[in-house]
Amino acid sequence: MSTPLDSPDQGGLATLDRELEELIREESIEPGDHERFSHYVKKEKILESALTGKPVRALCGKKWTPGRDPDKFPVCPTCKEIYESLIG
Repeated sequence: MSTPLDSPDQGGLATLDRELEELIREESIEPGDHERFSHYVKKEKILESALTGKPVRALCGKKWTPGRDPDKFPVCPTCKEIYESLIG
């Protein structure tokens, strides 16, 4: 009789690892100006990212995992323009 540990390809941790690797490959985190600007993101998404490590998407479309103090950078001009058009 075999156990899940005898054949890891039939489920368990091996399957989870494979699925996680696939998700990471599919998740395209954009390089770019997020290193130079602070971006507008919904507060709940920032909190979720802090808890899970999941990337966030700014109003301008940039996707990244926050990790720096946004107060140290100027606001992204595209995010600012979109935000101002939303609040009218």
